[in-house]
Amino acid sequence: MGRTATVAVCTLNQWAMDFEGNSRRILQSIQIAKEAGATYRSGPELEICGYSCEDHFYESDTLLHCWEVLAGLLKSTDCEDILVDVGMPVMHKNVTYNCRVAFLNRRIILIRPKMQLCDDGNYRERRWFTAWTKERSVEDYFLPRMIAQITNQSVVPFGDAVISTRDTCIGFEICEELWSPCSTHIPMALDGVEIISNGSGSYFELRKAYVTVDLVKSATFKSGGCYMFSNMRGCDGSRVYFNGGSSITLNGHVLSRGKQFALEEVEVNVATIDLEDIRTYRNSIRSRTNLAARANPYPRVKVDFSLTSQHLLSNAPDKVMDVDDEETSESRIIYHTPEEEISMAPACWLWDYLRRSCQGGFFLPLSGGVDSSSTACLVYSMCCMIVESVKKGDTQVLSDIRKIVGDPEYVPIDPKQLCNTLLVTCYMATENSSAETKSRAADLACQLGAYHHSIIIDTAISAVLGIFYQVTKLTPKFKVRGGSPRENLALQNIQARIRMVIAYLFAQLMLWVRNRPGGLLVLGSSNVDEALRGYFTKYDCSSADINPIGGIAKNDLKRFLKFFRRKYNIPALDEILDAVPTAELEPLQGGQLAQLDEVDMGMTYIELGIFGRLRKQNCAGPFSMFCKLVHTWDNITPKEVADKVKHFYRCYAINRHKMTILTPSCHAESYSPDDNRFDHRQFLYNHTWKWQFNAIDEQVKQLSEDVTAIPRKSAPKVPAKPRFISMSSVVSNKTHPGVVV
Repeated sequence: MGRTATVAVCTLNQWAMDFEGNSRRILQSIQIAKEAGATYRSGPELEICGYSCEDHFYESDTLLHCWEVLAGLLKSTDCEDILVDVGMPVMHKNVTYNCRVAFLNRRIILIRPKMQLCDDGNYRERRWFTAWTKERSVEDYFLPRMIAQITNQSVVPFGDAVISTRDTCIGFEICEELWSPCSTHIPMALDGVEIISNGSGSYFELRKAYVTVDLVKSATFKSGGCYMFSNMRGCDGSRVYFNGGSSITLNGHVLSRGKQFALEEVEVNVATIDLEDIRTYRNSIRSRTNLAARANPYPRVKVDFSLTSQHLLSNAPDKVMDVDDEETSESRIIYHTPEEEISMAPACWLWDYLRRSCQGGFFLPLSGGVDSSSTACLVYSMCCMIVESVKKGDTQVLSDIRKIVGDPEYVPIDPKQLCNTLLVTCYMATENSSAETKSRAADLACQLGAYHHSIIIDTAISAVLGIFYQVTKLTPKFKVRGGSPRENLALQNIQARIRMVIAYLFAQLMLWVRNRPGGLLVLGSSNVDEALRGYFTKYDCSSADINPIGGIAKNDLKRFLKFFRRKYNIPALDEILDAVPTAELEPLQGGQLAQLDEVDMGMTYIELGIFGRLRKQNCAGPFSMFCKLVHTWDNITPKEVADKVKHFYRCYAINRHKMTILTPSCHAESYSPDDNRFDHRQFLYNHTWKWQFNAIDEQVKQLSEDVTAIPRKSAPKVPAKPRFISMSSVVSNKTHPGVVV
């Protein structure tokens, strides 16, 4: 008997409720796995229906269509002589479970339900599924008639069991079970399970790529064995980007790992392992063997099938993965920098949304500021990935781009030309806009290749104000011209909201102007910090169809633009990065621009990042936040720390209602305030925070009386507001002006 087995993990770009497309991609992955010599194939979590079906999981139609797809797989000749497990929801005794269904040669071997559900971050699994809590227990599952007719089975095992082949033993974890403090891979390994398969739906978050790698390495380092991790990739219809990275790990060493960011819909990674390596490794850990000798057994479902080669000499693979082989070691694992992650994850997310929404491109209000410039650069990054994929022969990407541009013969060969085809940008100037920001927007659009226009919208603003005058006989004034704060804010907001109306008009008609079919998706460009603070106008240009940077912090965007400038040689970004952010919504004073974003907000972007992480990651309310910061900021007094915390929470409370209408964004930062999915909180607050602020005041009083206060580290400072600012040092941020109450 041979000892080597070839196994395959699959990275699939599935789409929620796209049963036809999902089925095609699953079948393609099985075909690729078989061609590579694999005798076992595993795929991502809920791959048949897509992970993000959400309340569609309540519908019996969803369950029915999943069984229909499974029936097609069971009947396919491509699925013969290979052990396959797929992910789908299954209802057992009127309870819906998130399951892996393993089958071989038209027979279902085991249905294994998920035992640890995920309910943090963007996950809400307990809303739709129930965890299987009967450890090491199986029950009879009565198959639907459409399946029974194919398999000639009436019942199959359902529950916490493992599969015993002629040569090895296979167990299952599903996504969260790898992250759980009580992971099942340990007791399974102690009971002799040698291969553990995990179908996962793990999404992208900045600086977190190492997590799954460390988890699977740790799992197999402690207990030995082969861990097969299959993950989704792409946007399957929600606010997250699943980041791939499927891997095969043996005894603590990664043998094969897929890409995180790519446009290809199907990626299969294979590895050929020697089962004797698992047995030798485990037997050499004496503490493990002592535990294994008294381990509780799992129910075993026996199947007359071998993963290993039947004849060692004639069917041996060309190369068996060796954990000591430098070519196959984890030294080849690529951990992208945060700047690289930003350049690729939102770009891939944009691509999936564009091609699946059947639109012809994007429209972007381009102000020349860091935020809108970042959005434009992400579209260019997407274009680079498209061109590269087509050059590599990806027929699906080529087919999709041809549908988007409406030309069956089109072949993208230059990212700049493709960007001109897909991206329309527009600088919308008012009397408060500067020539410098107009020039920066035009230069950037030119260097990226975008189809750019500059327009003046003062006529539209005057028309709206004229309607107000007809009714009230009053004309609001800016603060610098004697107006009240209410008048000043209203005049800023009307500029921003007019831009939104114009953006949608242009998005609907610009392809008509260019003699192309379809319309454009409007892109937003409000960053995560300004959303947290509420520093944008409700229903202005931040209210778009999608927003690729809505989950990214301001300072991360600046670092991304520096990286992007070097990688693609875009000199226009230099002036944009050097300039100070401003909304450019108030009149000039003495010919100079005096409005600055950080001054308007009353806090810096660095401070916003600190407040955001304490509020979300550290679960800090006003009092807890003060108590943490007062011992880390030493260049300001406790009273000044208290004032900063109070100011943040007042602004947060007043503007929380804006979170309910945030444009769908690609999740990236761990402190996102996205009310629709990631950050579930009320939107009507008592903004005085009377009880909480009283507690802070009492603490400040005690600290001021204590002359032996603990030394503290420095805090980021808010710059003092200058009387006049040179227009050449200021950059527009028109898509995120002011606040609205």
